[in-house]
Amino acid sequence: MHELILLRHAHASNAAPEQADAERTLSLTGEAEAEAAAAWLRSSGARPQRVLCSPSARTRQTLERVLARLEYSDTRYEPSIYEATAGDLMGLLDQHKDAGQVLLVGHNPGIETLVALLATGQSGEFRGMPPSGIAWLEIAGDIEPGAGSLKAFWSP
Repeated sequence: MHELILLRHAHASNAAPEQADAERTLSLTGEAEAEAAAAWLRSSGARPQRVLCSPSARTRQTLERVLARLEYSDTRYEPSIYEATAGDLMGLLDQHKDAGQVLLVGHNPGIETLVALLATGQSGEFRGMPPSGIAWLEIAGDIEPGAGSLKAFWSP
């Protein structure tokens, strides 16, 4: 059994004039959401062996708060997560299936579409993934559409 914990970044501030989207930082609300997500993950017993994170400022800041509360061993910043489709994310996760539990911190619409695709086999079945939302899936076998079972879902 392989476990995937998919975390959407917390609320970000609006972009300042001429600021790139990837440079947007967490808002005050986002900081509180990230702390709450970290507390939930810790209380739920999350112990990722590998962490994959988009290099955007808001995902890195969300992850910093989470990792301050969790035990982890291997963090990788993956540029391909930024603007990734569900298919892109499945391909990336497939490369890391040697880790028993993987935490992926990313963006919508890729994250919410990935949750739907893994849990139902249908990418159009998503119901939304709010900022700082967490979907925890168990995967039996290969990472492919419909192979996941939703173990837990949390949102602030």
